[in-house]
Amino acid sequence: MTMRRFNVETGSRTEVVDITETVREAVPEDATGVCTVFVKHTTAGVVVQENETNLVNDIENFLNDLVPDEGHAHDALDGNADSHLRATLVGSDVSVPVEDGELALGTWQSVLFVECDGPRRREVVVDVA
Repeated sequence: MTMRRFNVETGSRTEVVDITETVREAVPEDATGVCTVFVKHTTAGVVVQENETNLVNDIENFLNDLVPDEGHAHDALDGNADSHLRATLVGSDVSVPVEDGELALGTWQSVLFVECDGPRRREVVVDVA
């Protein structure tokens, strides 16, 4: 088992960042198994999806349109319930098969970090087992 960590810097409240290459670099050359990418935050997530500009914008707009910014009970505590709800929809982890040190992603698949409460500095964990 190999565990590595890296940080993602975001500049917007809702933002999608392609982290595929950083995840690839975290996978040992001789690894075969499963790579789990885990976001250590409750207001951010990670997905496997196509990294195409219009689709990335669609994802950001979809999350913002689906969850209103205001009107949630948790807002009384710290004003970011919308971020928690958006991250709940996205999920905090993905699993990708690894074969001979390579992520077994499909042709159009990328690992995308989804910020829901930025701008922030976030920690991502990559575990290969």
